[in-house]
Amino acid sequence: MLDVETMEAAYWSHRGPAPTMLSSHRHDDLEINLVLDGRLDYRFGGAPVSVRAGEVALFWGWTPHQLVGDGDGDGDGDGGGGGAVGADGGGEFLWAHIPLGEVLAWGLPDHDLGALLLNRPVLVPATAAGRDVESMFGSWQHDFTDDGAELIAGLEAQAFVRRLLRHHRDALDLRPDGGHGTADAMHRVIDMVRFVVDRFRDPIEVADVAAAAHLHPHHAMTVFRQDVGSTIVEYLTRCRVAEAQRLLATTSLTTAEIAHAAGFGSQSSFYAHFTRACGTAPGAYRSGQRRGARG
Repeated sequence: MLDVETMEAAYWSHRGPAPTMLSSHRHDDLEINLVLDGRLDYRFGGAPVSVRAGEVALFWGWTPHQLVGDGDGDGDGDGGGGGAVGADGGGEFLWAHIPLGEVLAWGLPDHDLGALLLNRPVLVPATAAGRDVESMFGSWQHDFTDDGAELIAGLEAQAFVRRLLRHHRDALDLRPDGGHGTADAMHRVIDMVRFVVDRFRDPIEVADVAAAAHLHPHHAMTVFRQDVGSTIVEYLTRCRVAEAQRLLATTSLTTAEIAHAAGFGSQSSFYAHFTRACGTAPGAYRSGQRRGARG
């Protein structure tokens, strides 16, 4: 069964049944789910959310989320018990991940990017894409693993997401802030997220992140947690851990070199944060990646 709970941030696409999720998880990607048949039932930031046949869900994977099944009771979000998806719940689904850093580079309007960064999914009918979505996802499964085709697939994914967000905005008459706070507050949260994504390798502090949005640090921490679902420090650490995962899997740098390159202040801090986030030490993580590549 597909293990999506331990995946690194990357371009990725898959078609198949819903995977088993034993606990909630986070990842630093835009996640796209298309339900072809059946229903996906999530615990999303602790709240139940259902994605039904013919719908696409778009969300930033940083909000803790977990697929739940019949045994979890009200996971369908509307009081119904039938058709919930779990380890053996059936159904057919298309999945795609796009790294958040790539999404931020698209230059989406703040009201669209804000909708993705809020701690709930954007639900849109697949017909809003105006094309054969199944065929497009099928091509992504190949193109996202082909260096020569990844750029083309990424541009296609961007156009796909933009079309869905435009439909979402038009259909709901969405305010620029996505319905939470003010447009100015959302703009400032986006400024902070962009600053962290761009600068996490540097020795930055909460005050630096707040200054990027022209906010007092205490106020910055409040609005960041409200709209992003984590503290600034937690998000900064997650970015650094994700970069360390990438370097461990793709380079021969020493752990000391990786700790420095990923922005950790010391090797001991790197080991502590990495082990807590990944459930294994950096060396064991690298060994597992190499065994997987050989297998």
